[in-house]
Amino acid sequence: MRIPRWGLIGAGLLPLVALFGLLVWGIARDDSNPGGLSVFDSSGEARIIREIAPDFDLTLFDGSHLASDALRGQFVMVDFWASWCVPCKVEAKTLEAVWKKYQDRGIVFVGVDIWDKQDRAAEFLEKTGTTYPVGIDPRGEMAVTYGVTGIPEKYFIDPEGRVLRKMVGPMSESRLTAILDELLRGQG
Repeated sequence: MRIPRWGLIGAGLLPLVALFGLLVWGIARDDSNPGGLSVFDSSGEARIIREIAPDFDLTLFDGSHLASDALRGQFVMVDFWASWCVPCKVEAKTLEAVWKKYQDRGIVFVGVDIWDKQDRAAEFLEKTGTTYPVGIDPRGEMAVTYGVTGIPEKYFIDPEGRVLRKMVGPMSESRLTAILDELLRGQG
């Protein structure tokens, strides 16, 4: 029995059409991970790649700018996150609670929203009541400069601009406060 030529062509095109459909679906999804980053669902300490924190000039959600130079002389915790990251959602209220406890003690929190839709990120910040400075890194340039491998990811920087610790994954309030207390005691 001989299969007609149009049947062979159709059978050959069907997988290509399905693959193209999957590609279009993946691109159109709003909740995808556009940076291809790992999403850390457990917390741990990571190896520091850069000893000196890279300089940045971040556009904040309120339209102002925050430059790393303005933060010299203070301890800084830089948190990379995105609204589509489930562990980031889990720890958002913890970060805000700890920020409120430490904001008058010489520690600055800076949130960096990466590879995200600005309107979704702004809605996320409003829902979580985030009050510390948060900017957007839509192309992931700051994340790449810092060597971010996944989110959430935090960098703890001393007043001279040295990276003292790098933590991956969502942090509990007790773990985060323990690290901040160590920094303040000079044991970072």
